[in-house]
Amino acid sequence: MPRSDAVWTAQGTTPDAIEAALRELLVQRHAENERYVPARVLNMIAFVDREWTGEIANRLRAVGRYSPSRLLVLAYEPRRERLDARVTIVSEGEPDAGEFALLRETVVVELGDRHLDDLLTIADPLVVTDLPTLLWSPHGHYDIVEVLLALSQAVLIDSIDEPIWRDAIDRACKLSERAYVVDLAWLRSTPWRERVAASFDPPRHRPELRAIERVTVRHHPASTVSGMLLAGWLASRLGWQPGSLVARGDELLGRAHASRQDVALRLQSAPALQVRGLEGLTLATASGRELSLDRGPGGLRARARDPRGVERSWTIPGASRGEGGILGEGIRQALLRDPTYVPAVKAAQAMLP
Repeated sequence: MPRSDAVWTAQGTTPDAIEAALRELLVQRHAENERYVPARVLNMIAFVDREWTGEIANRLRAVGRYSPSRLLVLAYEPRRERLDARVTIVSEGEPDAGEFALLRETVVVELGDRHLDDLLTIADPLVVTDLPTLLWSPHGHYDIVEVLLALSQAVLIDSIDEPIWRDAIDRACKLSERAYVVDLAWLRSTPWRERVAASFDPPRHRPELRAIERVTVRHHPASTVSGMLLAGWLASRLGWQPGSLVARGDELLGRAHASRQDVALRLQSAPALQVRGLEGLTLATASGRELSLDRGPGGLRARARDPRGVERSWTIPGASRGEGGILGEGIRQALLRDPTYVPAVKAAQAMLP
C-alpha cells in the first residue's frame, strides 16, 4: 500500500511554531481527503541521544500497528545551541470508499544542554491533551525522566539495559510508585510465565503448586534481572516469603518460605546463551514431579517427569516475538494494566543480595 507523507522542518524554531505547524499539516491532510483522520490513542515521548536517533527510528518502525498516535522525539546533543524541528504526518495509503485512513504524527526536536531547563515548556504543547502519554529514555538520562514524568502516565524501561542489575530492580520499584511501569525485560518473560501457568492449569495438577520445593532459573550472564523477575513472579503469585539470595560464583542461592515448606531458589548464569534473557527454568515438587523449560530452535523445549519417573518432552512453538515485537507490545501495554509486575519486582527486591 503506498505511503503518504507531509513534512515540515525549521531551524531555530520555538515550541509554539512547531505546534502551529502540526495543526496546519493536519488541516492540509484533511483538505486533501476528508477521510484522513488523526489517530488519537497514545502519545509517546522518547528522549534519545541524537547520535542514536536513526537506530531508535528503526526500532520504532518495527513495531507496526502498535506505533504511537503521536511520537515526540527529543534528540539531545549536549553542545547544541539551536532548537531545530521536523514534523511528519504519515498516512499508510489512501482510504478506500467508505473507510478512513489514520494519520500518525512524528515530531523530532533537536536540542542541547541550554534547553533542558525549559524541557517541560518545549514538550507540553507537543503532546495531545487528554491522551495517555508513554515516556521512554533508552539511553538512561534518569534526571530527564524525573522532569518528564510530569507529562507522563506510563514509563517504558528495559531493566536488562541497566549497568547494575540490583540498581535496575530498585529503580523499577521506585518508578512504579509514581507511574505505570512497562518493563521490556518483564515482557520478554511472558512466554515462560504463560507456559508455567498452563502446565499447572489442569485441576489435577493445581495442588502441585503448593508442593513446589525447588526452583532453578538459568539466564544469560547479562540478564540476572530476568531471572530475578521470574523468581519474583513465582514468589508473588504463590504467596512465598522470599529471603535474600547469596552469591556463590556465578550463582545466586537462597530460600523462600511457602505455606507447607521452604522452597530452594537457584539462579544460574548460562554463558553459552547467545541472546539476552532466560535460558531455562526447572520446577520440582515434593511428590517428585518436575517440569523443565529450555530455550530451543523454534520455541521452548519442555520436559516433564511425573512422580513415577515417567518422562515426556515436546516443543512449544513460537515463543519469541523478536525485539520489534517486544517493543511493540511494550507500547501496547501502556494502554493496559498488568497487575502482576509490581508484586513480582517487589518480591525480586526482597531477594536482593
